[in-house]
Amino acid sequence: MIVWEDQAIVLSVRPFGEDGLIASVLTAEQGKRAGLIRAGQSQKRRAIFEPGNRLDLRWSGRLDEHLGHFEGEVNRSYPALVMDEPARLSALLSALSISDFVVPDREGLPAFFQGLDALLEALNGDFWAAVYVRWELSLLAALGFALDLDSCAGGGDADKLAYVSPKSGRAVSEEAGEPYRDKLLPLPGFLVGRPELDDEAIGRGLDLSAHFLRKHLFHPQNRDLPAVRDRLMENFVTEL
Repeated sequence: MIVWEDQAIVLSVRPFGEDGLIASVLTAEQGKRAGLIRAGQSQKRRAIFEPGNRLDLRWSGRLDEHLGHFEGEVNRSYPALVMDEPARLSALLSALSISDFVVPDREGLPAFFQGLDALLEALNGDFWAAVYVRWELSLLAALGFALDLDSCAGGGDADKLAYVSPKSGRAVSEEAGEPYRDKLLPLPGFLVGRPELDDEAIGRGLDLSAHFLRKHLFHPQNRDLPAVRDRLMENFVTEL
């Protein structure tokens, strides 16, 4: 019998058999793992393995490659912090769903866990929406698809970056990008150090990260972003 214990964030659950659940979790050291919860459809265990909860998790199984069994206790209930605020709850569910799809299985990648944990904690703060956009961009970077927002791809003024190339992911200055603005993605100022943090800026940031999530991670697998990600975006839609 193999046993390990770790910190984990519940990403998703689905029914298994008459009364069980299979949970997908992101752990601090063991990577993304799946496990069976016996009697998981009971009220008590469903509450423990609610998506978004951070757990003290115990896994046991005969062989590491087997599904194995989960037991856990909640040490932080992130959903409880945002349950009454639909936009923040949409951000939480979106982050869980995206992580469940893109994070590799069974690879010990602590940065993924730390980043998601920090995001879920920040969803209870004042600048949660900007943190969420930055989290999506950091996820892209961690998977090898970083955007270059430090300089102008066309040699323009790096202090006046206003666009991003949808092909290369490189920033473009306002002057250099003006002739091609209809083909470029708007770059919100808060991503390059300017004090621009209204709903329109957040909407532009979400649109920017969504483009590259689709391009690099979802569309190659013939998938689109989760519906809950679209619901998040609806909270910041203005006349873009």
